Parts: sequence; structure tokens; C-alpha cells
Amino acid sequence: MKTVSTKSALAAAVKAARAAGKIMRDNWHRPKRVNSSEAHDIKLELDVRCQKTITGILQKAFPKISLLGEEGDSGDATSEYRWVVDPIDGTVNYFFGMPHACVSIALQRRDGADHKTVLGVIYDPFTDELWKAARGGKTKLNGRVVRVSRRGKPGGAVIAMGFSKSRESLEKSLPHLMRLARRTLKIRLMGSAALELAYVACGRLDLYVERTINLWDIAAGALMVECSGGECWTLPAPDGKLRMCADNGLLRKKLQLGSLLK
Repeated sequence: MKTVSTKSALAAAVKAARAAGKIMRDNWHRPKRVNSSEAHDIKLELDVRCQKTITGILQKAFPKISLLGEEGDSGDATSEYRWVVDPIDGTVNYFFGMPHACVSIALQRRDGADHKTVLGVIYDPFTDELWKAARGGKTKLNGRVVRVSRRGKPGGAVIAMGFSKSRESLEKSLPHLMRLARRTLKIRLMGSAALELAYVACGRLDLYVERTINLWDIAAGALMVECSGGECWTLPAPDGKLRMCADNGLLRKKLQLGSLLK
């Protein structure tokens, strides 16, 4: 497959993200149908509808590129390129009427046995904020170049944390939550991994750490952090998930997060 035009792919991703965001806004105050409910998560019919909308736009523009999404995969899984999509990141927030949720779309290219993100788009339909980045370039928020913060002292840092609710995850995470709450200025548990990464990329947060996370939650945002001058550290976790810590490049080691991410 020939090299995909970054400009064209970004344009398609922005169009798809805005279309899904419109669905989220249009249905904000309407009753929402739950497709499935687990102990600590909710899946909505709107998740599926948003992903179908995104898939239609992306496949029309690039019919040979496969798609890996939270609501299912499509296309040839062996293709050189693949879209990685979270149609509504922060579904539980959205369902309960909290306007902290977004659309996340990344394009990855095969790199040996792995894939490397080449561009990403995150759209918050409630603030009408759109972040985008392409590898080798700068992260932009509504067209303006943004950078990570320069806060390097833990006592002045605002950080975010997330964790799954398994016994192992709680036993690993809660001691760190208490320790970090004492060492930093503020700690936040906000419920949308993609937005937390976008916030690190533009300096609103200084660090975001999560012990068990899915690729579609972070594929776009991790690139944005790197393109904004920060660092995103990942490690494989069981069941295809990831350990992840993203920061401004000044805090991860100072905050001693190694044991949390094992």
C-alpha cells in the first residue's frame, strides 16, 4: 500500500470526529439506550452509532485501511495502516450527564511486529475543542500550537490518575493514590483517558497515569503528548492492555511510579 497522505488522513479524521461529536451533542439531553452494563462500565447504543458514523467517513476516504475500535473491528487486519477509534471515551460520564467525554481517532502504521501512531485527533464536543497532531509535527488545539507544562516540582503539580476496579489493580493503585495526593498540589480522577492525555499535551495537567488501559483510549493522545514536548511511557499488560504514564518530561521519575506500573 502506498504511503497515506498525512494531510488527507488528518482531514478525514477531523471530519469523522466532528460528526461523531455532533451525535453526542444532539443526544446529550435525550434518553440513552444501554446495550450492556458491567460492574464498572456501561456500553451505549450511541457508542455503536458513533463508531458506525466514524467508520463510514474513514472508509469512504481510505477504503483499504482497516479499523480497530472499542465497538468492533473492520477491514483487513493485516493491512499496513489501521485506524484506532474510541467513539465515546468517557461513556459513563456522558451517560450520567457529566460533560467530560470525547471522540478519539488515531492512524497507525505497521512497524515490524508493532504499530506506530502517525496522527491523532481528539474532539471534545462540549467545549468544541479539537486537538490534532501528526508525528514529527506539533500538537494543535483549535489551530493553535500547544505545549506541555514546565512545572517540575511535585508540590506544584496537578495530575490525573485512573485505574480498573479489579482487586489487583486496587491493591496496587490505592496506596499510590494516597501518596500522590499528599505529594502533589491536586490529583484528579476524571474518567476520560483521551481527554486527560490531551490536557497533558496542552499543559492543563502535568501528568496522567493509569495501570490498565486499552490502546484505543490512548493511541491519539499519547502522540499528542510527545508532539507537545512531553513523554508517554507504555508497557504491555495482560489481556492486550497497557500500563501508561504520560507527563511533561519532568515528573514521572520524581513521583516514583515504577512499582505502580509493574
